[in-house]
Amino acid sequence: MSTTIDARGLSCPQPVLMFMDATKSSADKEFIVLVDSDASMENVSRAAESKNCTVTVTRQADEYRLDIVRPL
Repeated sequence: MSTTIDARGLSCPQPVLMFMDATKSSADKEFIVLVDSDASMENVSRAAESKNCTVTVTRQADEYRLDIVRPL
């Protein structure tokens, strides 16, 4: 199961904080984060990688989908 975080329309650091809060409150291993700015995509990716997560970024029109998987 995965947790989806819709952070479109929000500026940093809000998307990063939403992701970090979700990792603390959810037992899910997979997260989908939706953002609509380069800065948010880079900052959320960096935050996830600092937690040893794997990040796959897909650009969809003017938005980004980050598929994030926590380590076992």
